[in-house]
Amino acid sequence: MSPSDKKAATKAADKPAAGASRARQYWLMKSEPDEASIDTLAEQGRLPWTGVRNYQARNFMRDAMRIGDGVLFYHSSCPQPGIAGLAEVCSTPYPDPTQFDPDSKYHDPASRPEHPRWELVDVKFVDKCELISLAALREHPELADMVVLRRGNRLSITPVTPQEWQFITTRLMGRR
Repeated sequence: MSPSDKKAATKAADKPAAGASRARQYWLMKSEPDEASIDTLAEQGRLPWTGVRNYQARNFMRDAMRIGDGVLFYHSSCPQPGIAGLAEVCSTPYPDPTQFDPDSKYHDPASRPEHPRWELVDVKFVDKCELISLAALREHPELADMVVLRRGNRLSITPVTPQEWQFITTRLMGRR
């Protein structure tokens, strides 16, 4: 077995078998509101999560996200960053078409259609909420370990624990 065959076999073994259930996972996904806001998602219903050019964030989408996973939709790089609503992963990963578009700011000349470097998932709208600011998130000791609150964190996609999800959706958003 070649090294690439071993790597593929190992990767396949790490994924649950088709039809196997696993616990729902949760994510915080950052978007700049001038590119795609929670209102954009609400209007369109579903969006491809294009433009991710960080390998760790890409790997979350490619290797860990599954249809039905919950998403905290987070507005970033704006005057008031924070959680603006809820979404849900609604597709399996597929190549990000912007990597092949020379007119896109996300174009990657090193990526080839036969070996795409960047993958994405689609997310669908679930709900909009009153913005929960970064400062408001920091006020709650229950969220002290949340990745987005860690000093120096710049990832556009981060995992959220079930406890953090529950606290945010029930206590801060008032959902049941």
